[in-house]
Amino acid sequence: MRLFFIRYVMIIHKDCYGTILLVWLICAPIAYLCLRFIPWPFLSYILCTIPIFIMGFVTFFFRVPNRKRTGDDNAVTSVADGRVVVIDRIYEPEYLKRECIQVSVYMDFFNVHVNFWPVDGEISYYKYHPGKYMLAYLPKASELNEHTSVGMVTEYGEILFKQLAGTFARRIVCYADRQKTAVKSEECGIIKFGSRIDMYLPLDAEIKVQLGDYVKACETVIAELSK
Repeated sequence: MRLFFIRYVMIIHKDCYGTILLVWLICAPIAYLCLRFIPWPFLSYILCTIPIFIMGFVTFFFRVPNRKRTGDDNAVTSVADGRVVVIDRIYEPEYLKRECIQVSVYMDFFNVHVNFWPVDGEISYYKYHPGKYMLAYLPKASELNEHTSVGMVTEYGEILFKQLAGTFARRIVCYADRQKTAVKSEECGIIKFGSRIDMYLPLDAEIKVQLGDYVKACETVIAELSK
């Protein structure tokens, strides 16, 4: 029965109940008013479908997918669903403090926005950065937008990843401030409404994706760390 529920019933992220309730409390009365007070049935039906669609979309948006762990222990899997928009060699000044490879994944409105730990390891660094709400795919968003930074130590080296808010994202949930260790493919948080993930990997990591690739959290290997 539990397996059937996980596989066939949509699960909603526990940190999004309040957001969904707020949207329903606003949209449901609007739909009722359209049906109750607009005397032309054809017009009232059309207008009431708009708030009903918003209610359904927001509920679906915060779904938690059923994902399986992929790759060997040294494989770094994607933190989020989306499209690879950056693969570059940069200097990371906050945590790693050395040159590394940045891989960024951009999430649009139709992607799952739940995030998952990319590796097994110890959470060695966490910091929340308030900031702006620029378009998440812009290069400067990594530094200027609201974001969290999470550093992890694995037996194959250190990595860092950031959860970046976008233009419409106004809340980032990250479990790194509550945990000391992480298990790959378990949930690590969620970013609400359009955002980006930046991953910073060692220079000797073997990158397994290319620009423009569509990746899935847990199931797409972003890179393999040197053993």
